[in-house]
Formats: sequence, structure tokens, C-alpha cells
Amino acid sequence: MTTITTRTVEYLADGLTMIGHLALPAGADHRPAVLLGPEGMGLSDVERRRADALAELGYVALAFDLHGGRYLDGPEEMLARCLPLLADPDRMRDIGHAALDTLRAEPRTDPDRIAAVGYGTGGAIALELGRAGVDLRAIGTVNGLITGRPGEAARIRCPVWAGVGSEDPIMPPAQREAFTAEMQTAGVDWRLMVYGGALHAFHHPPVDHAALPGVGHHPQHAQRAWHDVVDLLTECLTSAE
Repeated sequence: MTTITTRTVEYLADGLTMIGHLALPAGADHRPAVLLGPEGMGLSDVERRRADALAELGYVALAFDLHGGRYLDGPEEMLARCLPLLADPDRMRDIGHAALDTLRAEPRTDPDRIAAVGYGTGGAIALELGRAGVDLRAIGTVNGLITGRPGEAARIRCPVWAGVGSEDPIMPPAQREAFTAEMQTAGVDWRLMVYGGALHAFHHPPVDHAALPGVGHHPQHAQRAWHDVVDLLTECLTSAE
């Protein structure tokens, strides 16, 4: 296993002191980088382990925070915080920009090779960075097929990959169709992977707290979605190395 270095990083966003998890690959050279966003409950060891796995693959990875260092207590608190956030593109962009600036400030980061990947709310934030015209090499979103303000998807300057479970009641077929229509109209290089039989947050291991109806882990598709994300990063960040 490749030796990696990890540390917490603090930065300000959304009126909170955010506490992200930065993972660095071995060596001292500039490396392509990934901004990694969590589900609406907040940053957890799941995302920290994913950032570590990306560092083992040679990426600088920052798993960013949503709630000022907190993992929310349950779905009610999550909805109370995240629904207003998801309805406010500028607020999402502010959270994303603050995390992205933190990632760019890391000396190991190659500022010309950065991708944003997120799950649920974190995926919606990754998309809003694209709609804001941020120079990214790739955007990946799982369970976060949120449409944006009319016409702003035309600012996306990189491939977009999206994954969703076929049985996800939170991202149903109508939502998927609206998202893909937005991407197609904007001329984005987009892909959508529908994982058969999977629910919302199928990528996330089982949790020990209450969850929303329609949420459930699917271990096979979770592994497949991870491989699809890694393939996206290989294609867009390292294929020219």
C-alpha cells in the first residue's frame, strides 16, 4: 500500500468553521487533485476513507465539510439544514468555493488538474461549481442530480458523470430526465449511470441511526460506482501523464 499523509484543515464557509480531511500521496511533486463532497448528513469516516483511497491512487484529495465539523444527528436535522441549502445555488457555491480554495492552497495540488466529486448534497455542490464556470477537469455526482438555474449549465467546461439508483425515490425518473435535459441542452459532455435495483445513498455503508425512507446500501453497486468514479478521474486527470 502506498504511504499517504493525512491531516485536518480548517476554513470558513457558510458562517461556520469547516473541518475538512486532506489526504496526500507519497512524494513531493504536484499531483492532480479531487474535491470530495459528502452526503447531507455531513463529513464522516466514509468520505475520509475515500479521500485516503484517492491519495493512495496518487491524487491530492480534500473531503470537505458541510456543517462546521458536525455529523448531523438524524434525517430531520439533515432536511432542516440541507433543503434550504439545496434551494440556494449561491450558498452552495460559496461552500464549494471555500473548500476548493483550501484544496488549491495545498502546495502539492496541481491547480490545472482538479476534479470535483460528490455524493448527495456534496454532489449538488460539485455541479454548482461547474455551473459557476469554475475550471474543473471533471465533475462526478452520485444521488445529486439537482438541476440548476436556467442556462447556467452552459458554463460547465468539463465532462460530467452522474450515478443514481433505479429505485431511488428522492431522485426519480422525472428528476433524472430534467437533469439530463439540462446537460444536453447546454452541450455538456455528460454520462448517466443507472444502477439497477439500488435505492438512494446505495453507495453508503449501513448506518446506526434513522434514515429516510428509500435509503439503502447496495454493496455490489457501491463498488461499481466507486470504480466508475475512479475511471472518470483516470480519464480526465491522469490520461495525459
